[in-house]
Amino acid sequence: MKALLVEKNRVEVVRKQLLESGYLDTRRKLVRRGDQLEVPIKDTALPGSYQFTVIDQDHMEFYESEPGLRELMSSYLDEERLKRLPCGWQIIGRVIIISIHSDLYFVKTQIGSTFLKMYPYCKSVYIDKGIRGDLRKPDRELIAKRDGVISPQETVHTENGCKFKLDVTRVMFSKGNLQERIRMSTLGSGEVVVDMFAGIGYFTIPMVVHSAPKKIIAIEINPESYYYLVENTRLNNGEDIVEPILGDCANNTPVCVADRVIMGYVKRTHYYLANAVLALKPSGVLHYHETVPVHLMPVRPIERIRSAAEEQGREIEVLCWRRVKKYSPGVWHVVVDVRVF
Repeated sequence: MKALLVEKNRVEVVRKQLLESGYLDTRRKLVRRGDQLEVPIKDTALPGSYQFTVIDQDHMEFYESEPGLRELMSSYLDEERLKRLPCGWQIIGRVIIISIHSDLYFVKTQIGSTFLKMYPYCKSVYIDKGIRGDLRKPDRELIAKRDGVISPQETVHTENGCKFKLDVTRVMFSKGNLQERIRMSTLGSGEVVVDMFAGIGYFTIPMVVHSAPKKIIAIEINPESYYYLVENTRLNNGEDIVEPILGDCANNTPVCVADRVIMGYVKRTHYYLANAVLALKPSGVLHYHETVPVHLMPVRPIERIRSAAEEQGREIEVLCWRRVKKYSPGVWHVVVDVRVF
């Protein structure tokens, strides 16, 4: 059986990535090997983004088998409905987010209570019903919480050494963007960064914690997200680095100050490309996010950036582009990095 050899200081992030992507073998424990840990993986091909040595384990330690969701719900549901129980879910901090089939709504309370039995450290369970409006506000229903919990919707999620405080019923947190947040945490040292559409600090906070920019101007239009942007700046000791701004990027993006600009929003990001280009000093770097149909990758986002730069008499050099995650059937969330001269 196979495992990845991972340095101790990277195990937390890698384990979460493997768990989210379905590659972690949850039956086996992590095993220490010198200064590294053996992280157990399923015997399937890993994507190229995991740059670690794959080994065949000589010594394996297994967890004792515990009852799963189907077993715990077997007294409430027949065999057909048991098959409709969720196979995956998100845990954000101490809050569990699930999606359930409409046929199971009559036992949603029992499902919620079962999840709290499975995860003793969690405090509440919400059903995810999608996203509403331009501000992408989540629509979520509380179905279970522990006795005495006053704010079941608010939690602090920790990843890659960063703390993100949020209300899961008011703002989004996409665990599928973890790899991009890790990448951003390695960039921007000593630079002035403009984070357009900053949200609760998805990219600002990893930079604060790991790469120490000179300054980050973080702009967010949603007052609820802005509140948590300020909170997370404080939680991560970034008050001397981050200048949070509540407002529209169309009106509040500064001009010719940035070594690096992040455009981490999708769907309508291209409407703000002119503002991003204006914000960049000569030879500054732009990280541009967009949702793109497969047949237009990566041509459409690159041409949109090029057009916005040329309108201001500037040129671009494409540094790289990458898929962040699948957005919908036939559509990917991608990010393009360019240098603007």
